[in-house]
Amino acid sequence: MREVDRVIAEKLDSGVPLVGQVARYIISAGGKRLRPALLLLACGALGYRGEQRYNLAAVVEFIHTATLLHDDVVDDSTLRRGNATANETYGNPASVLVGDFLYSRAFQMMVDAQSMRIMQVLADATNVIAEGEVQQLMNMHNADLDEAGYLQVIRSKTAKLFEASARCGAILAGAETPLEDACAEYGQALGTAFQVIDDVLDYAGDATVMGKSLGDDLREGKATLPLIAAMQRGTDPERKLIRDAIEHGSVAELDQVIAIVRRTGALDVSRQAAAREAERAVAAAQRLPAGPHAASLIQLASQLLARQS
Repeated sequence: MREVDRVIAEKLDSGVPLVGQVARYIISAGGKRLRPALLLLACGALGYRGEQRYNLAAVVEFIHTATLLHDDVVDDSTLRRGNATANETYGNPASVLVGDFLYSRAFQMMVDAQSMRIMQVLADATNVIAEGEVQQLMNMHNADLDEAGYLQVIRSKTAKLFEASARCGAILAGAETPLEDACAEYGQALGTAFQVIDDVLDYAGDATVMGKSLGDDLREGKATLPLIAAMQRGTDPERKLIRDAIEHGSVAELDQVIAIVRRTGALDVSRQAAAREAERAVAAAQRLPAGPHAASLIQLASQLLARQS
């Protein structure tokens, strides 16, 4: 990961000072680097030790960072990872344009891999992520969204890059199709579980630990799994209260919404959904050659459910 960070710092260099300034601001703010880690672990599990793994790990982090810059503008977010968002600090135009720079720089770097297969996987993933973001936008303030519709969005906008990261590691290693598919399934399942837990934390987390405000999803009118489950299990008045909050993007009744989510067991339902995805990830990792890298993938999926930020 230190080598990946070196590549990131090198590739952020630009003749336009503001580009590097904004990009470094959001990348240096921290983050879990899960997508690069998946790519490196997949390479390790399948025996690839070449330098290209560092380049592609940086590529997926750039793609992810570009989506964060654009998401924060779309969502009008002011806080990420405990710091002011880039759009809050530098303004929306700079955030959008630097996000565009990171996307285009990522595609420049992909060419270094000299693999049309990798280009295809990452280009397709970027397109699916964009479609997922648009679908989420269309779902805003839709209190009738069901679990299937919710899962479709998060598998596009979040899990797809996890899936592509793990798959690219397998492609770099020249793995046979069954092993490549196992890596891809692991990534998709892990990414889905990660997003479900992220949505749980919006109603069960600690704002100081998470680095963002509780109730952000509700403020944006997002019907996430905890709210969907709560409406299925709540009383008529409780359903109406949650429906009104989603449709109006109101957090005036946030304390009551949180109380309903907890009373109805919606958090447990959501955690169980995440656990099923984590189990699917573990099963996929168990199809990889045994060793420390596969063991790390299994451990990562197992510990995901305990995350607090």
